[in-house]
Amino acid sequence: MSDGFLHELWLRGVAFNPAATSDVLIRLMDQAAGELGQLMCKDRDLPDAVIHAALRHTEWRIRGALARNQHVDPSRLAPLATDPSGLVRARLANPHLRPWPRWVRPLPDDILVTLLTAQDGGEDGKVTANEIIWELDSSRQIPLSFFRSMAGHEDPALRIRATWRWKSLTPAQQAGLLDDPDPAVREAAQDRNWELAPERVEAELPSIRPSSRPAVLGRCALSPALVEQCFADDTVHPLARNPHTPADAVARLARHPEAKVREMVAARPDLGPDLVAELREDPDEDVRMRARLHPFPRTWVEYDVIDRVIGHGPECICPITEPDPDPATVPSPDWFAACAVSGEPVLRRVAASWSGLPAALVGTLAQDDDEEVRIRLAFNHPLAPPHLLLDVFVTRPDHRSDLLTLPGFPRTGRTHLIGHPDPEVRALAAADPTLPEPPVDDADEAVRRAAAANPRLTPEALETLLADPRTAEGAAANPSLPVARMHALLDRCLNGAATPPTAAGRREATPA
Repeated sequence: MSDGFLHELWLRGVAFNPAATSDVLIRLMDQAAGELGQLMCKDRDLPDAVIHAALRHTEWRIRGALARNQHVDPSRLAPLATDPSGLVRARLANPHLRPWPRWVRPLPDDILVTLLTAQDGGEDGKVTANEIIWELDSSRQIPLSFFRSMAGHEDPALRIRATWRWKSLTPAQQAGLLDDPDPAVREAAQDRNWELAPERVEAELPSIRPSSRPAVLGRCALSPALVEQCFADDTVHPLARNPHTPADAVARLARHPEAKVREMVAARPDLGPDLVAELREDPDEDVRMRARLHPFPRTWVEYDVIDRVIGHGPECICPITEPDPDPATVPSPDWFAACAVSGEPVLRRVAASWSGLPAALVGTLAQDDDEEVRIRLAFNHPLAPPHLLLDVFVTRPDHRSDLLTLPGFPRTGRTHLIGHPDPEVRALAAADPTLPEPPVDDADEAVRRAAAANPRLTPEALETLLADPRTAEGAAANPSLPVARMHALLDRCLNGAATPPTAAGRREATPA
């Protein structure tokens, strides 16, 4: 086994060692460490001194990696919004590599203002200011509250940005922007306000690309002629959700031959009692279920909350964004509490998706018979019990990487899983610091790595593991490894020192 291969394993391990000090981690930004410094700056929590060094690093890729870090408080990243490199700014504007992360956190207002008002795209000329704004707009990092706060900003450019989420603004804010003293702001507001003018919607629709037309038909006020055209073309699915759909069209949709259309109509808050009663007797179970929900969505906000939950299933890994703090955009706590004790699983799933649910109801839903209720609670509520998080980890492999990032995920109490047939589950158990004998000889590489990183191991035991390529990375990541030893490993890897990685007399590295 070559020294170079062991060096790579040691560097990877030290880079993600939770006990590595700032001076250790800063050394990994050295050019000799290759791309590892970028990986470290992107994928782990970092001490203040390391953040400070990364922000001022001469290599833009280091700063760009830091811009994508989801572990660091985003307020610490503010200097990157004016970074000389436009590529760094673009990574801050949209740090998300596909697939999307499960949790999308908002950027602070000062960073958003800086990016949205920039006059250039950076000194390197790689991207334009508008391209960075496009990245930001698609990143989900701009909360709706930001657009409302910008509606009255002194900078006309930011008042124009407020019009981007026109429907999230209050009627007073919309009226103010339509009557703004700045003509450019008035023009932007009028352009956005067209969605509520049926004749303009009808006139604009042909110029809108076909892939975007369903969204227009699902949210805009529609003329009678356009509604009739949708029925003639059998493109009525968007109408079933559109709050502006006229009552006579809603009645026709409630009797549409396609069950999916009737299902979307069945829980509309504007549905009359006769149609509700009719749909409760529908031959399709999903339609009947939606009709049973009808007493709950008394508002369109409630309807939308239910609609976002239905049809996703326990395997759903859709992104979760910060809840909008405006009470007008969120159902009341009493409504969520009523959903939590409903006999309808869908409504309990809705309640489990709300992070403000009281602790008593959290305890009840954690034991719910419906698996999706329990999964949604695990991901959405900060008081979800550790045993629930562990249970979801074991039973749902697709959710594992996301669960491990939760602050409430249990770090102990996992030793009973050490004999589990799934290697990922065994690896979780192997990292439990209460495990008497970490299985460093397990047949699976990930289990060996987790076992070698178990803090129960002594520094003496780690010396043997460091020399074995099967366990070297895990041993280098072990928080029991003395900081002086970490520096010695870096000396060996970065400076080409001739000293061996282990004390004299230790066995040589063996092939994997």
